[in-house]
Order: sequence, then C-alpha cells, then structure tokens
Amino acid sequence: MSAPTFMGSAACASCHASEHAEWLASQHRVAMQEPSDSAVLGRFEGATFRKGAVETLFFKRDGKFYIRTEGPDGKVADFAIKYVFGVYPLQQYLLELPGGRLQAFGVAWDTRPAAEGGQRWFDLYPDRKLAAGDPLHWTGIDQNWNYQCAWCHSTNVRKNYDANANVYATTFSEISVGCEACHGPASRHVEWATTRSTPLPHHGFDLGLDQRVGASWQAGAGATATRSGPPASDAEARICAGCHARRQQFSDDPVAAARFYDAFRPVTLEAGLYYLDGQQRDEVYNFGSFLQSRMHAAGVTCSDCHNPHSGKLRLAGNALCGQCHSAAVFDQATHHHHAPRSKGAECVNCHMPATVYMGVDPRRDHSMRIPRPDRTAALATPNACNQCHADKSAAWAIAALKSWSMGGKPGAQTFDEAFHLADSGASGARAALALIIEDKGQSAIVRASALQRLSQTPTVAAPSVAMRALSDSDPIVRSAAVAVLANADAATKRQALTPLLTDETRLLRMEAARALAGEAEADLAPAARTAFEKALAEYEAGQLFNAERPESQANLGALHHARGKVEAARAAYEKALALDKSFAPAAISLAEIARASGDEKAAEETLRRSQTQNPDSGALAHALGLSLIRQKRLPEAMASLERAVVLSPDDARFAYVFGVALHDAGSPQKARETLSAALSRRPFDRDILMALASYEIEAGDVSAAADLAERLAQLEPEDSEAQNFIAAIRALVARLHR
Repeated sequence: MSAPTFMGSAACASCHASEHAEWLASQHRVAMQEPSDSAVLGRFEGATFRKGAVETLFFKRDGKFYIRTEGPDGKVADFAIKYVFGVYPLQQYLLELPGGRLQAFGVAWDTRPAAEGGQRWFDLYPDRKLAAGDPLHWTGIDQNWNYQCAWCHSTNVRKNYDANANVYATTFSEISVGCEACHGPASRHVEWATTRSTPLPHHGFDLGLDQRVGASWQAGAGATATRSGPPASDAEARICAGCHARRQQFSDDPVAAARFYDAFRPVTLEAGLYYLDGQQRDEVYNFGSFLQSRMHAAGVTCSDCHNPHSGKLRLAGNALCGQCHSAAVFDQATHHHHAPRSKGAECVNCHMPATVYMGVDPRRDHSMRIPRPDRTAALATPNACNQCHADKSAAWAIAALKSWSMGGKPGAQTFDEAFHLADSGASGARAALALIIEDKGQSAIVRASALQRLSQTPTVAAPSVAMRALSDSDPIVRSAAVAVLANADAATKRQALTPLLTDETRLLRMEAARALAGEAEADLAPAARTAFEKALAEYEAGQLFNAERPESQANLGALHHARGKVEAARAAYEKALALDKSFAPAAISLAEIARASGDEKAAEETLRRSQTQNPDSGALAHALGLSLIRQKRLPEAMASLERAVVLSPDDARFAYVFGVALHDAGSPQKARETLSAALSRRPFDRDILMALASYEIEAGDVSAAADLAERLAQLEPEDSEAQNFIAAIRALVARLHR
C-alpha cells in the first residue's frame, strides 16, 4: 500500500463543516501567513525602533513590507518580509537570507490593545546586546525558522537541509497549522469517506485521536468526578506534545511524529528548566507540566478542556473546572477564601499560575497544583499566593492557609525535597532518588527526572535501580534509565541494553546503541551486533537530521571518538565550530584530541581561537588553564584557572582544580579560601571536602578537618577512597585527644 498523502484542510470542509469553521477562526489557522495588509498587524508606516546604536525602520514600498536594519555583515540593509508569524499576543516577521534560510526578526509587534500596553514594537531580548555573529542575533543560528520554528507553525514541514552545501530547501504542504498537522495525512481517510467500501483502522488515519470516545465522567462519593475507565493510550497528549513540549526533534516523518517518541526526545524536569517542585521556569510549554498533574493521572486529556479545532477553552472561567469539580464545593468562598468573582476566586489563579514569556505572553502552568508557600520558605520555589500578593511574605501566606485549615495538604507533586538533595549533592540524595524511581504512584516524568539526576551522580547501586526501570511501560522512564546505565561497565551495559536495540520505540533503540558504542560493542553476539548497527544508524541519522546544529555535530564527534575514529571525530568537531565559532564544547573536544596526540601547542591555539568568539566561557578558560599547566607555564595557567572560577562560580570542579593548583604552587592560604568559598555554594562536593580537609590538617586545624570529614562520611558511604580518608582523619583526631 502506498504511503498516505496530505490533502489540505479544504478537503475536510465538506464532511466536517462545523470543525472546519471553528478552525478557520483559530490561531492555528493564522500561525504563519504571507504578508498582506490584513495579515500584518505591526505599524509599517515609517515606524522606528532603536536599541543601542542600531535604529530599525519598518516601512512599505511598492505595496510590500520591509525592515531596514543591521544585516548579517553588520551593515544596514533593507529586508523584505517573507512571512508573518503568529497573531496574538505578539507577531513576529520572517526575513530571508541566502541558502534557503528564513530568520525570525528579534523586534516584534505587541498585538495586545493599547490599554494593556500593546500596539508597540518591542525587543524580545531587552537585556542582551546582540550583534551580527551572535547566535541570538536575528541573523544567527538560534533564530533560524527552518530548525527552530517551522514544524509548529505549518503542516507537513520537511526541513530538507543539505549538509554538504549548507542550504535548506524547506517545504510545507499547508502554510499554517491545518487539520493534518494533528490528524496526519488524510488521503486514505478521504478515500474511505468517499467509497466506504473497505473498513480501515482509524477510518484511514495512521492514528486515532479517540481517547474521549465512549468515556464519561461520573460524580463519585466526593466532589470530583472520575473517568469511566482509563484511556487506552496517551496518543492525544503526545500529538499535542509535538509542538507543546520542550523537546529535541530528530525526524520530520509524519508517521514517526505521530508516535512522538519516534521523532522527539522530551526534556525531563531538569534544573534550570523547571523549579525543584516541577513548576515551569524556562520556556517549557505544557507537556512536561501536564504529565506531572493529578489530572493526567486521572485520565484527563487535552481536549477535555481545549476545543482542538478552535483552540479555545470549552467553557469560560470556573465553569471549565466545574465539568469535573463540583461548583457547589469548590467554587465557593469556603474553598477559595476570596470574594466571589474576584481574581482570587478564579481556579486558574491558584492552581495554574501564569509565567510571562517572550515579554508579553502569559502561559499557565499545566501541572495544576495547590499553592505551597511552605516550599517557598524551605526551597525557594514560587507559589501562587505570593504571585498575586507580591507585597507579602511566604510566612504570611503560610499563616493564611493554616488559618483556613488548608496548610497540611502536600498536593500531587511530592518529589521536591528529593530533587533538592540531588541538585545540591547532599547526603541522602541517592536513596531519596531511588525511592522516587521505585514509586509507581509518581508520574512517569517525575520518575524519569529522578533517573536523569541519578545519571549525573552514579553509584554502585544505580545500575540495579535503572535496570528495574527498563521494564517501565513509559518510554520517558526507559530513556532516562538508559542514561544511568550509560555510566556502567561494559558487561553491565551489554546485559541491560542489548534487548533495547529492538525496542518498539526509536528513541530507546537510538539511545541504547549510543550507550553501547565503544568498548561495550566489542563483544556483542552476531545477532545483537546486527541490531546494534541498525540502531546506531538510526542514532546517526537523528543527529544528521539536525546537521546544521553544532550540538549535533559535537554528538557525532563524541560518538566517533568513543569508537576510536579520531579523524572522523575531529571533522565533526571542526564542523560544529564552522557552524558556531562560539560553541565551546567542540573547541574543548578538539583541543583534547590535539593533547592526546602530543600536540599541546595546537590544543592551546584551538582554545585561544575559541575564546576570541566566546570570551565569557568558564569552560574554555578552565581548559586553557589545564593546557598551560601541562606546558609548565604556571603564571598564565593560574590566571586562566582563576578566570574560569570567576566566570563560572557555581562550577565546583573549576574551583576544586584552581584550589589544588594554588596549593601546589605554594599558596595554601589562598587555596583554602578558594575551596571554602566554593564549599559555601556546593557544601556537599566530595572532592572539595577531601581537599580542604587535607589542607586544614596541614595548616594545623584538625578540628576543621574533622568537621569536613564527618560531612563527607554522611555523603559517601559507598566510596572506599573517601571512607579510608575519613578513617585516617578520625584516627588522627583520636591520637590528638589521648
């Protein structure tokens, strides 16, 4: 049977008139448009916008829309608008550069009403000084539509990047987000609908978005309705997640994309992206938040609340939540303790607080949680109470909840303390993570996030915990378990990961192959070797899908290096730097290849070239310092190592290396000061604790050393080196006290 083809949204209108009419009025319909007087909402009648020395002019000429601004060469030029991007609450404009590139301009139009602060041009990066050559400048790789934006604003996007020529030939079958962007190619469905001659699964579509079919919500003993039965799959949420998730894409095949994990790798609840308790922090969209929620666990799906065709909520205000949560109980002052019809009485303001992204776009947190000001006090996570009552303290909010007899409810998210221990490297972190991972009452993304943290601090017990997680039904958990096992010895990896080479999910096959590449692949059985080569080819294809990105080239370089293909690794790292001269990881890896070959001077030159493009990289300064130490150029090395600590004060490794170098160079007092300062930021870092304890003994402060050793004892019960060190200090203290 031939592959299905895309027909266009107009083909749906005759049978699905009401859905098509709703879609015509949706934001999906105008996600991307050709420029016209009706589509362009910004003021192009000679309006100007100045940032620093650059003045941008928005104007029309011969009926076309133009932006006069600084171009890729740093010179001012006129650029015609190729496409209009988005509609509310902001609108961006795509400009064309050579090589098939479309770039999102960094000054956007605020489409909100003037009374709300809109109807103005504004800078999306007001705190950044951007010039041509910076990845975030509108001409840079991080503003490239073909890679960054296209998939979620059009239908059937094929990126078509030619790595050899470094050009794009990107296509789409429909300029905006049409019916088939969610339902998939419709040719078989149209054929089925026309003839009705042969029954087809899902009426001719590859996937059925039928989670709500036959389901009902019934009032139970409490005030919250329950679903008549669990949904057969999570297909609907995963379709939405293709755009409404923070994820990496490695395929634009529409069938693979419909299965999500065959085309995307979603992030877990990583530090910096989410707060410790799973609240949104960076721009993470909705999927990762929703997966944590009690609603998702209860079987709620996206379209229970959102009309997928209009993009609007099914009901307004608290009535939306009242579909399942009895208004007689929850939409009452006895529950929300605010004046009726006030902002404080709106369900979403307490349970789905909003964060503003892109300057003007408030997006609600879909983890749907109860306010926890006690966590604000203990862990510095935000809470909905103080978002509204910004002039009050967390202690005030805690007291208010207690006065309402509402202060003791933990909510659905109960993993924050474990994540806090892990992110700070504290004693008990690994045991706490193991409990989260083994707890099937936790959501899949939370267990995956615990595994992701465990992979960063592997222990003797970690592989056994991860091996049990490999049997989990959710790919996001199995994927995170692979990351833990990637740190294991070769035999353990072969035993645990070989079965995943034929997993039904491409993400798992790829990641298992990557983890096995190198030493572990050597002793694979013939059948396993065949599966490995096939899965590894999928991994390489996934990286080459994003061959225009330095990260992907660096990933390929690391793969080649692990397999002993040094020249292939070198070529990939050089390609990464050609794509982005400021990409420090590739420069550091290239320098390491030069060092390993005995050419320390070439390593230094590579690092210094990269520093001219990325002078604020602590990692580059650290790597250069190590190179200079190996060349016995101590004064230069010390200056570079110190600069690394200044640029990256939270990187404990940089501080540790600088502290040891200071000590060995004859500056023990400054070494202790440097390590003590680092320990105040990372109080449970093993290497800093051991080094500082040793130096305190040298300085004659055995009491301080003993305190550090006792902290280390709590932290490293499995570490024989640490335990021997602790025993020696305890013995010294005992002798002194005799």
